[in-house]
Amino acid sequence: MAWNKIGLCLVLLGGVLLYGALSFGLPKNVEMKMPEPGQKLIYFAGGCFWGVQEYYSRIPGVAETISGYAQSQVPNPSYDIVCSGKTGAAETVRVLYNADQVDLQTLVRQFFRIINPYTADRQGNDVGKQYRPGIFYMDADDRRVIEGVVADLQKQSKRPFVVEVEKLQNFYPAEKYHQDYLKKNPGGYCHIDFSSLKDLEAKNDRPQKYAKPSREELEARLSPIEYHVVREAGTEPPFTGKYWKHDEPGIYVDIASGEPLFSSSQKFDSGCGWPSFSKPLAPDAVVEKRDLSHGMDRVEVRSRIADSHLGHVFPDGPKALGGLRYCINSAALRFVPYAEMDREGYGEYKKFVRPVGD
Repeated sequence: MAWNKIGLCLVLLGGVLLYGALSFGLPKNVEMKMPEPGQKLIYFAGGCFWGVQEYYSRIPGVAETISGYAQSQVPNPSYDIVCSGKTGAAETVRVLYNADQVDLQTLVRQFFRIINPYTADRQGNDVGKQYRPGIFYMDADDRRVIEGVVADLQKQSKRPFVVEVEKLQNFYPAEKYHQDYLKKNPGGYCHIDFSSLKDLEAKNDRPQKYAKPSREELEARLSPIEYHVVREAGTEPPFTGKYWKHDEPGIYVDIASGEPLFSSSQKFDSGCGWPSFSKPLAPDAVVEKRDLSHGMDRVEVRSRIADSHLGHVFPDGPKALGGLRYCINSAALRFVPYAEMDREGYGEYKKFVRPVGD
């Protein structure tokens, strides 16, 4: 009898240990690449991670995708315990991407093409807190980009979004059988429509209208102050630039690449001595980064394609215009008059400009 009781205890103990392992996660042995220079990470929760991982793995410029669990209250959770709803985790895909091939704005915009942004704790046929939609970032620069895109998309909708935008607290890779599930099981369950990838592929197949010039080209083409500003993050003296008092209708483009950046309709006189704008032509027309140089904590503004230093953005702009002041160096810009926009290939941006008399 004694041995029978001991045996029963051992069985029960084994069950407890097994449950603990399932609850708190067994080692999953899933390797994740660390970002190399020029690579960045972003995390998307869009329902069942099988489809989200497959979708992002097909986007040009994405180097690696890993299915896993983010924002978990339990270390290294297993799939079973996540499904129980006891962890607070969200099924999430870790996306490692080459920033010079695909930008964060594009990845976020594509995310909204595969989710229902109005449903909390549900995507497709999957219901539960682990299926809530969310975007999890690692640094403040990415947060500003994400929130800019989300705000732009929200303006186009009458219903409020319920998509979480939060700093990443943790991420644990899912079990191996979840990784690249749809590649291994082409007929497996998936709630995502992949058709929007065709638009992205078509966009990538088109010749790039704007490109990042070489250092040699810029040195030959730009003046010393222009080169100093766009390539060495310099600043022109206030009240000296050719555009700080400029009020002709048209658009301002990157002097390095020609990429459209700002419209005269968003320009205002801030009295600071540099051209000031309430916003760029589009949320993804510029890239914003934290700048701790010169003993200050500022937000730098750079062009998206040529990576030109443009200036900084400050929260002291007119409240009626949104409260922001994009303080931009004239030396980083080239002005295209409204009357010349068609001839120079910028006709599609005329809708952002108020001509004289309007």
